[in-house]
Amino acid sequence: MTVPAAPDLPAVHREVRLARRVGDEQVMERHFEVVEVPLPEPGPGQVLVRTRYMAVTAAMRTRMTAVWLPMPSFEPGRPLWGSAVGEVVAAAGDTLVPGDLVHHPYGWREFAVVDEKHARRLDPDALPSPAAHLSQGATAWGALSRTAGVRPGDTVFVSGAAGGVGSLAGQLARRLGAGRVIGSTGSEAKAVRLRAELGYDATVVRGAGPIEEQLRRAAPDGIDVLLDTVGGEQLRAALAVARPEARFALVGALSSQLGAGGGVAGPVELDSALIITRRVTLRGFGLYAHPDLPEEWTAEFGRGLRDGSLVFPHALLTGIEQAPRALCELTRGRHVGAVLVEL
Repeated sequence: MTVPAAPDLPAVHREVRLARRVGDEQVMERHFEVVEVPLPEPGPGQVLVRTRYMAVTAAMRTRMTAVWLPMPSFEPGRPLWGSAVGEVVAAAGDTLVPGDLVHHPYGWREFAVVDEKHARRLDPDALPSPAAHLSQGATAWGALSRTAGVRPGDTVFVSGAAGGVGSLAGQLARRLGAGRVIGSTGSEAKAVRLRAELGYDATVVRGAGPIEEQLRRAAPDGIDVLLDTVGGEQLRAALAVARPEARFALVGALSSQLGAGGGVAGPVELDSALIITRRVTLRGFGLYAHPDLPEEWTAEFGRGLRDGSLVFPHALLTGIEQAPRALCELTRGRHVGAVLVEL
């Protein structure tokens, strides 16, 4: 049954389009354009959603390049997309109704027509703020609890610890019983926050000396678990200090995604003899392979936010016109935690 749109909806709305692909240069606001377009109408099996919050992530930088990708890329002249939370304002399907809070994959626009199968209804009381549904904590939780299997007393190393995944991973490793948690980041200012607020006992700072030497000082007895969002030198260093039966969960390749060219490949030379003799397990983790995780994570996150045992580090910019700036700042490492835009 079709439920008509609310009468106070505007005739037009704004969306952010890719103006031109990004090569080896930094992402700049000139790579985007904010345009005004007619408000879309939902067809059969679809809903119209007013977007309230959207997330920006490192993968978006990768999708802006001209290189071959194992994922859809952004096209010049067309709107970008990504995780968003909003309210259904018109429905032409059988499941969702106006007023429902939903997660959908079409951020970067103030309103979006979404197939019902791509809109996941959210419990408005599950988390203290709708914005918290855009955390990357499900990835951190799944990688640590399922792929790496953190055990009581483990020493855990998280690369990219100030990012959307890493800023929650330190807290979650501690929640799972880790005895020592170490994180890497790009500045001493961020390192201070990681140690003071986000569950980390020690930090490794890029540019402050060889990563392996810093990691050996931080973990003199070696590491049991790696949650790797970076790759490159940090993955190699983690293997060098891995203890027997160490478990590595690989979730990202920021060293290439945010570097020149913004590619998705993160080649690194690893010592296979160390992997064999220390019986190190390396496994990739992707949230898409665990469809039950978002619900599990939301319950865990809600409990932690309400009792104060977890915090949600994030930067919040306001207005769709700020979305290009948000991604530019993310690629330059300006923020700690998730980077969100309130529309």
